[in-house]
Amino acid sequence: MNPVEILREQLVALARSAIEQTPNLVAAIVLLIITWLAVKLVRRVVDRVLSGQPNRKSLIIAVRKLASILVWTAGLAMTAIVLFPSVRPGSMLAGLGLGSVAIGFAFKDIFENFFAGMLILFRQPFQIGDFVEVQGIEGQVENITIRDTMLRQTDGQPVIVPNSTLFKQAVTVRTDKDRRRVRIVCGVAYSEDLDEAREVIQDAVEQVASVIDEQPVQVFATEFGGSSVDFEVTWWTGSTPLDVRRSRDEVIAAIKAALDEAGIEIPFPYRTLTFKEPLSLVRGGADEHQQEAAAAAAG
Repeated sequence: MNPVEILREQLVALARSAIEQTPNLVAAIVLLIITWLAVKLVRRVVDRVLSGQPNRKSLIIAVRKLASILVWTAGLAMTAIVLFPSVRPGSMLAGLGLGSVAIGFAFKDIFENFFAGMLILFRQPFQIGDFVEVQGIEGQVENITIRDTMLRQTDGQPVIVPNSTLFKQAVTVRTDKDRRRVRIVCGVAYSEDLDEAREVIQDAVEQVASVIDEQPVQVFATEFGGSSVDFEVTWWTGSTPLDVRRSRDEVIAAIKAALDEAGIEIPFPYRTLTFKEPLSLVRGGADEHQQEAAAAAAG
């Protein structure tokens, strides 16, 4: 048999095989189209079901992506079974199981962040716009994805925090409520009347515009300091970092002005030095005369 006949027979066999596979190929194409339509439908259903929660846009995006991945995975698996009849569903599932274990070990951190992100999006311990602090990092939540969360610090720098960190570590949500309690320490001299000083401080804080009237202003003497009796002053104001800084500035200025007006001393730190040996004090003028006398005798 010459090479031309061999080539002709191979081409004929290939054409016959292609014709035999045509129904499977058409069915596979139809399945891919159906899968694509099913993905579109699932996305619309997710949008409609979660449309009543406008503050959870990140959750809607994550659920939409997850549902699309699941539908595409099922559609591609069915397409492979139709296109390759020798592939059995059982063997495919076994292969997927072994492959998922290997992929899980290889991409452990990625899957950890993924599941942590899904739990954060579903539980929603904080929302976009909240100020949070985790492991010494404080900033405003700008975006939550299924892998990480972006925080914008007060100095404008962005910080990308893995979701696993937010899920496993303690997170302080500064703006969980619209108000926050602020604390400062103010000292007055030991010679002052503490009851009068307490009343002056409390009246001054209550007059500040940024202090919330619904919550009481509290002034308590806390300890005997090195040069003053210290009062702990607490009040409630807005919960954002800017609200806290502005209110603290206004309260400190008001307390200073009120104590000055009342004639109550805010003492400077006093320091007492103790020497083991007694010290002799010599006047400067006498010392100069002694040096001149010593010089004259030496001359």
